[in-house]
Amino acid sequence: MPDAAPPASPPARPTVHVGPLLGRWQLWLVPAVLASLVAFCLSLLYMGGILDPTGTLHRLPIAIVNGDTGAPLPGQPQNLGTRLTDTVTGSTAPGTVDWRRLGLAEAQDQLGSGKVYGALIIPDGFTAEVAALTTPGATKRPTLTTLTNPGAGSLASSLAGQITQKAAHSASLTIGSQLSASGTTPTTRLLLTDPVTVTTAVGHPIGRHTGLGLSAFYYTLLLVLAGFVGGNLVHSGVDTALGYADSELGPWHSRRPTVPVTRTDTLLLKMVMTAGISLATTALVLLATAGLLGMDTPHPALLWLFSYCATLSVGLGVQAINAAFGGIGQLVSMFVFIALALPSSGATVPLEATPGFYRFLASFEPMRQLVGGTRAILYFDAKGDAGLTRGWLMIALGFVGALVFGFAMTRYYDRRGLRRLTPQPEPDTEPSPAA
Repeated sequence: MPDAAPPASPPARPTVHVGPLLGRWQLWLVPAVLASLVAFCLSLLYMGGILDPTGTLHRLPIAIVNGDTGAPLPGQPQNLGTRLTDTVTGSTAPGTVDWRRLGLAEAQDQLGSGKVYGALIIPDGFTAEVAALTTPGATKRPTLTTLTNPGAGSLASSLAGQITQKAAHSASLTIGSQLSASGTTPTTRLLLTDPVTVTTAVGHPIGRHTGLGLSAFYYTLLLVLAGFVGGNLVHSGVDTALGYADSELGPWHSRRPTVPVTRTDTLLLKMVMTAGISLATTALVLLATAGLLGMDTPHPALLWLFSYCATLSVGLGVQAINAAFGGIGQLVSMFVFIALALPSSGATVPLEATPGFYRFLASFEPMRQLVGGTRAILYFDAKGDAGLTRGWLMIALGFVGALVFGFAMTRYYDRRGLRRLTPQPEPDTEPSPAA
């Protein structure tokens, strides 16, 4: 009996060329709309917070210290230190600067915890030094000192320095115009037209390897990116390994058999893996920045612990958002942890120099809280009131919020029977047009 003929192979499916596909408006709609909206929103968010920092000032904190205890000049109710303080605090537009009248020790403490961005110091004996200019042979002008605070951020410190110097020079001219008639010689009258010298010094010095106060921002950005990228890699890796997503590497494509597992158990698996992998990523971030690049790190153990908890909180948030929103979860988490967080972090442009919308975002956006905690550890001797306490509190709230939100959503989906398990087509099945 002759051998049976082998079964005929199925006819080859026709190849669809790019031309007809490009003509399908449905194929263009979703990516075009999403890409355009994202680009438009990012432009508004990032540029809206930096274009006019001086025009959007709102209660920028600056200390003013009146150390002048001398008697007032004849015929004057107050000494020149008090008059200059009143002139300076009244010289700025209402609501733009929060002038804090402090003693020298209080000012140093607030500089050392980042609560003020600069200070103006009126020395003891200021009135007597100005009065001495009216005497013949006087040549030395009294000095006012403006203190900067680079640990609060280079732009914040710069803005405070510009404001204090401008206010001090303006006050000097005002005092000089009132005293110039007292001059008995041309030299004295010339000195009295602008009787005060304004010098600048660092109020709270920071280390050399701190990027002029920017290392805290970039280090925090690394932590957020480590949590964001790591969380998304775990998300896609687990879905691929469990057969819920395709695996493509160059021209090679595969899909593993789908493992029947609930959404809740999948989320638990991803969160546990995120916790384990974050141990390695934060250790490597600290090794690279402090160990290899030499970033000033006065509290390395505390910095690593804070870094791990911060990265873990972001990673768990990413997993919760992905579990809740599915395919657009990565876009949602990008806005939550990156797009909205960066311009409201107060790390490059102080929040007091941004529009009110960004100050509102800063009350809950994670990067603002993490920058404050990192700054406290790197620049302000890990003081709780410098931002570290708030940083720990917000990390804990983020951790709990991610767990509650993520597992509440997956348990809801599971109870509704919205399983991720879907039957796969046979190899010879014709793909649908939507595919």
